[in-house]
Amino acid sequence: MVVLGKDAVTGRFHFGGGSVFRDRFWMLVGLIVTLTLQTAYSQVVPGTGTKIEAVGDDFESQPDWKYVPNYPKSSRNIDKQERGPLGFATNNRWLEGPHRGSPDILRLVDTPVGGIEGSQKSLMIQTKFPGIPGRKTGKPQQDDLLVKVKRILGQPVPATWSPNCVVRVHIPEYDEWEKRSGTSFGFRTDCWGRKGGSGELEQYWPGILINFRSINDNKGHRENSAFLSVRGDHRGNDVKAIEVTPGWWTLGLSVTPNGMCHFYARQGVEDLEESDRMVSYYCYGFRAERMDLFFFNVVTMDNGGQLSTPWTIDDPSFYCTTPMAFMPSDRRKKMR
Repeated sequence: MVVLGKDAVTGRFHFGGGSVFRDRFWMLVGLIVTLTLQTAYSQVVPGTGTKIEAVGDDFESQPDWKYVPNYPKSSRNIDKQERGPLGFATNNRWLEGPHRGSPDILRLVDTPVGGIEGSQKSLMIQTKFPGIPGRKTGKPQQDDLLVKVKRILGQPVPATWSPNCVVRVHIPEYDEWEKRSGTSFGFRTDCWGRKGGSGELEQYWPGILINFRSINDNKGHRENSAFLSVRGDHRGNDVKAIEVTPGWWTLGLSVTPNGMCHFYARQGVEDLEESDRMVSYYCYGFRAERMDLFFFNVVTMDNGGQLSTPWTIDDPSFYCTTPMAFMPSDRRKKMR
């Protein structure tokens, strides 16, 4: 008997047993199926599949939304110190990461003009004291705000489910930005994968960064401007993607079963389309096997009092293509 199977790591089809004729027949079938799947997996537009209602936030259903920071912050990325208990949101959807602390200012605000139809509230994110508590590095540092996925679902999300996430981000007017050039905001995912699809399973963080060019940085910029970059290409380098302007933008990230990461953006708050894809990479040379969560960065100068640029987000959402049939019933309930 000939067996047509799919390797859980590489996603490639393999064959076994049977006559040469049957082997060749099934190899041809496998080739056709593989090419079909590769076409299907070439991109998954963020917002595709089942919306996991238990993950993300619309900021409308809990008017007393509150974040409990639990200072002092963690700063494992600098001094290898985790300082529990971690901060959390009272609706149990947001968490401080143990790698870096949470932003100092997290509060609901009236949704800026041009936002999602019917939206009344959005989340404003800003920070003042990144880095090591009680110390100043004099360098740009960042704080993280994590959207709980793995903890809520009780498991990581495999790449075979094509996990994808979307958020609307309000880019502020240029006079509200820090007077420095560089990265100010990030929308990123926590992925695990293997180099070239083999070897040790490792953690990495693909994402979309919003960057500023300031006329105040003595670098000769004639006007303030902003652009998106992607982190990162197959070597992990940041890659400039598109120019952006103040106002609402829709950003999206997806992982396909072949382990590739895809990055999307469009002006406004309308749903993303295939034409909004900026780039796709096996980021850092990894083929993703799972996504554990997604999160937001805010960056500011760690000088003891510099407020970051204020960022406003709305309706961060998480989707999977076909997860329900593969999950135990108790976990399915968490996804509704």
